[in-house]
Amino acid sequence: MKQRVVVQAIIQSDGKTLLLHRCQGRPAIVGKYELPGGTLEYDEQPEDGLRRHVQAETGLQAKALRLTDVISMVNREEGDVQHILISYAVSGLTVVEPITLGRSYDTYEWKQLSEIQRDELRDSAQLLLGLYGAEKLPPNSIADGQSDDVDSTTNPLSVVIYSDGGSRGNPGPSAAAFVIMNRQQEVLDQGGIYLGITTNNQAEYHGVQLGLERAFELGIPAIEFRIDSMLVVNQMKGIYKIKNRELWPINERIRSLIDKFEKVTFTHVPRELNQFADSLVNKLLDEHQNDTAVI
Repeated sequence: MKQRVVVQAIIQSDGKTLLLHRCQGRPAIVGKYELPGGTLEYDEQPEDGLRRHVQAETGLQAKALRLTDVISMVNREEGDVQHILISYAVSGLTVVEPITLGRSYDTYEWKQLSEIQRDELRDSAQLLLGLYGAEKLPPNSIADGQSDDVDSTTNPLSVVIYSDGGSRGNPGPSAAAFVIMNRQQEVLDQGGIYLGITTNNQAEYHGVQLGLERAFELGIPAIEFRIDSMLVVNQMKGIYKIKNRELWPINERIRSLIDKFEKVTFTHVPRELNQFADSLVNKLLDEHQNDTAVI
């Protein structure tokens, strides 16, 4: 199978994301909206390639980049080509309207995620914006948009678990938490624990473990985790190896728990889309800010 490395830019302003409308290219992509970006040239660094594409397609200078996700997908639009998608959040831009578009595009739009119709986007944009396989959300949902894994379950008894963990000091006082929600974005259960002194990554893993344990107690057969730690998500997917031995035991416990479910998937979401679990973690840390003992 052929493999192609593609860089994509997530450029946002006032809560809206920049989308470019294709007017040239293969029939499968003409008329679709996509994120700025494109294929890397041979021996080109991802950051350099992204800046090159953003400049050529929008006239904007992408200086401040933050890696947000690395995802592998087989593109339905090209059949046997495996794409490695590397996405970056672009910040610090001075945007002067109208944007100067490259010749492959005839227009652009700034849209909130809740306004975007999936069928108007390319598959890669759907995946990176968390809309692949997801239903359009109402305006008053937990956030303007949600992120969905390419393997997300369609089981009607499935739930979404937002989990999080944090350490003030890394290592330092740490806590982990989870929020279980149904597909209508109603909270079914939530919980958390103060961990004492540990690392941020260990705390993130504890959040996953707590969510799995509670979901098993509730008899839930299928889960989609939404986590703002790209490291944990990609380690659970097998994209990243676990080099820190301190994470091996809890990773093994989590995998043994996963075997008890019909299906468990992991999706990376921006921190602002994980506010419920994040607020529980901070609440626990605030309650134990004077504690010094390791639990």
